[in-house]
Amino acid sequence: MHDFSTRFPRPKIVLSKCIEYEKCRWNGAVISSPLVKKFMKFVDFMTICPEVEIGLGTPRKPVRLIKTPKSGISMIQHETGLILTEKMNAFSNSFLSNLDEIDGFILKDRSPSCGIKDVKIYSGEKLSNPVIEKGSGLFATAVLERFGYLPVESEGRLNDDGIRELFLTKLYSITKLRILSRNPLMKELVDFHAKNKYLFMCYNQSGLKILGRIVSNPEKLAPEKVFEKYVAVLPQIFFRQFRKGSAVNTLLHGFGYVSQFISKREREYYLSMLEGYKENLVSIAECRSVLMSWIIRFEEKYLIDQTFFQPFPPDMF
Repeated sequence: MHDFSTRFPRPKIVLSKCIEYEKCRWNGAVISSPLVKKFMKFVDFMTICPEVEIGLGTPRKPVRLIKTPKSGISMIQHETGLILTEKMNAFSNSFLSNLDEIDGFILKDRSPSCGIKDVKIYSGEKLSNPVIEKGSGLFATAVLERFGYLPVESEGRLNDDGIRELFLTKLYSITKLRILSRNPLMKELVDFHAKNKYLFMCYNQSGLKILGRIVSNPEKLAPEKVFEKYVAVLPQIFFRQFRKGSAVNTLLHGFGYVSQFISKREREYYLSMLEGYKENLVSIAECRSVLMSWIIRFEEKYLIDQTFFQPFPPDMF
């Protein structure tokens, strides 16, 4: 009997320490996140609180971001008058420069240090100054500048099914390739690319073609160089969530391998499922599950290991 279980490596993720780990929020609280709790079984977290690292205590007076024509965006603690911009930028650069083998980030949303895109930015130092825009926290800005090609999300946004699926799919693809890159062998890269063909087809067909050309290695480059080029392109595959049309196209490709072995009624049923998926009446997980049942039943070896059907541990979703 074929072993259909998929083995997943443990990604390394930088996590805001106030999420489930320590009472280090400005008010001495810890943030509850059922998702992060669930992820603990599958990933290795490196926790960090940038505000504590630059010397602010817990609890502490809150900090905020302000924007002025002269100084741009600054971090201040308005009740003490402290300007913390240089300290935070110096810490961010030092910490990120020393990161080794990291696969992604989960940061606290709306935090003036860790918020990715929803941080309030005020017009001045006074409490009465209004919010003029929203942007990224200082630490998050440094993360996005250095590691924007990795999956970077806030814990709040991960509650959205589509955002979470994209984050986890990208995370595990990058993690697997990082581990292969430790000992770059062409046969391993060819196998990785083959197993991910349907997944990449679903997310980005043009990216799939680019990666295919890299793997074919017409220039006869050393494996290290081929891996380097492949690693640089892979994150671009996941620059957005897949579109329904691409997902249906990918499912139909797989369906073509088994449709000859099933009854007319089964074929009609599955095609009606795909129509239901287009109309948001059926989930893609259901479509994948039915197709995988036939792949297992008829022992379709080419499809059995395709990551498209299980890109990350199902218990994480």
